[in-house]
Order: sequence, then C-alpha cells, then structure tokens
Amino acid sequence: METYDILIIGGGPIGLACGLEAKKAGLTYLIVEKGCLVNSLFNYPLNMTFFSTADRLEIGGYPFPSIYPKPNRAEALEYYRKVAETGELDIRLFEEVLAVTTETDELYQVSTSKANYKAKYIIVATGFYDIPNLLGIKGEELPKVRHYYYDPHYYYKQKMLVVGANNSAADVALETYRKGAEVTIVVREPELGSIKYWTKPDLENRISEGAVKAYFSSRLLEIRENVVDIQTPEGVVTIANDFVMAMTGYQPNFNFLKKLGITLSHDALKHPTHNPETMETNMPRIYLAGVVCGGMDTRVWFIENSRVHAEKIVQHIIGAKV
Repeated sequence: METYDILIIGGGPIGLACGLEAKKAGLTYLIVEKGCLVNSLFNYPLNMTFFSTADRLEIGGYPFPSIYPKPNRAEALEYYRKVAETGELDIRLFEEVLAVTTETDELYQVSTSKANYKAKYIIVATGFYDIPNLLGIKGEELPKVRHYYYDPHYYYKQKMLVVGANNSAADVALETYRKGAEVTIVVREPELGSIKYWTKPDLENRISEGAVKAYFSSRLLEIRENVVDIQTPEGVVTIANDFVMAMTGYQPNFNFLKKLGITLSHDALKHPTHNPETMETNMPRIYLAGVVCGGMDTRVWFIENSRVHAEKIVQHIIGAKV
C-alpha cells in the first residue's frame, strides 16, 4: 500500500495548487479526483466567461495567457491541463474517495474506488458543484428539469423556464433566448440579483422589451409534463413549458465531510470547522482548501482568493514536521 505525506482529495484548481505547493516543499503527495481533471470547470456552461481576470486564476507561478481580458471555460481547461503536465503532478483521475479512517496516531488510510493509500495528512479540496440545491417541489424529478446547463443550441424553439436571479440564471436566459428559445425567468426577489456587470443590463433590457418574460417576487409551485405553475403577487399563473432550468446554486458534499469527522456549524450555512490561519479542521491533520470552506455560503471563496490556502496548509505541515 502506497504511503504519502499528503493525500489531496479533489483535482480542481485548488487541489492542483496544493499539489504544486507540496511538491515544491519536497513532500510526497497524491491528488485523487473522482472525475476528469478540473471536473467542475469541465461541467461549466460551454460559453462561460470567468468574472476574474486570467492573472487571478493562476496557480503555482505558471502564467495564464488569455486573448481576452477575462478568460473563458475552454482557456481555463487548457491552462490547468498544461499546469498539471508541466508541473508533472501525480494525479489519479476517475477515482472516488470512499472512506478515510485512522490507521495510527500518525497515519490515515484512504480507501478509493480503485485502491487503498496511507497518508499522514489529508487535504479536502472538493468544491461545491456536485450537489445542486433542490427546489423541493412536485415534479422536480421529471426528466425535463435540469440543474446543470451546457449548450443553448439544445433548447432551440423550446419553451424554457429559468429559475434564479444571479449569474447562472442570467446566462441561461440570455443564451437560450438568442438561440431561439421562448424564455421565462422566475425570481423570488423583487429584482435581479448579483449578476456580472456586462450581463445585467442586457437581461434587464430584454425583460423591458418583452423578449424575455420575467415574474418577480414569485416562485415555482409545481412542474408538470407540459406546463408549470408559478405563484406570483397577482396569483397562480400556469404557462406552457418544455424545459425547466433550475439555477438555484449548489452545495458541498456535507455527508462526506461528516464521514471524515469534520463538524459543521448548526446554522443554515453549515460552515465546516477549520482554523482560518492553518486551514486545519477539528480532525487532526485534515485540512480544507478552496470553496468547500464556505459551506452553504458559496459566494465567499473563489479560485482567486483561495489559492493561498495551498501555501497556508503546506507551511503548517512543514512546521509540524520540524
């Protein structure tokens, strides 16, 4: 059974950053990812553009060249793959971590879908994109309901209902509208939410001119085969519908964190317990890195401000080993 100083769970940008930092410090490490390299980014919408500039997405000191001020999904996939190749990172892909158990006072045993490993330290960099926040309404289980969006072409000439008020909902509404869909957007709040500055005026104008129908201060009540019911301030409205795109956000895998023994706050945000200076959790030698640190508060951590977690963790580990 292979033994490492650090086993990193998650092969996203922050997991890669942790691997680079561990390698630079001369520590043995392994990155284990249940999907493809930077799996969450791969599953982003086809035409997604980052809010951050390229320099703020860089890891390990590798420059991120981009032909646009803000890079897109394709450029990010290219960049992180090149970082993994150039940095010669030790990564096992399509291998899911199933359990982490205490081997000794100094070692954890990690069981995956393909192998077993031992590690002195564990870094959890699993993000939050794998589990959608459900609407919790009748009909959500129907095949026409989607929580992930990829390509607008699929929805040509379809009656599309978009649920949400922020960036993802705005992108879906505008892109599918421009590919020929008949778009309706349902927003719980009285106005649109936090949307990229170059997108928000576009959507507001489409709503004002009636090209995109919007129901504000409203919520989806029920989804049926060919229609949906919407609770509006004027009463319940029933409209024809082919697809529902529920852009209601995502959450970390809290069950996995609990299995590791990491405690969560008792409020709705479910913050995983960790020391913000070292990133170590209540479980000795288990650390958090990246957006998983925010629990349900998924707008706190991004690639650009959580890159530093890698350095914090490795420096703490080095100090503990001295």
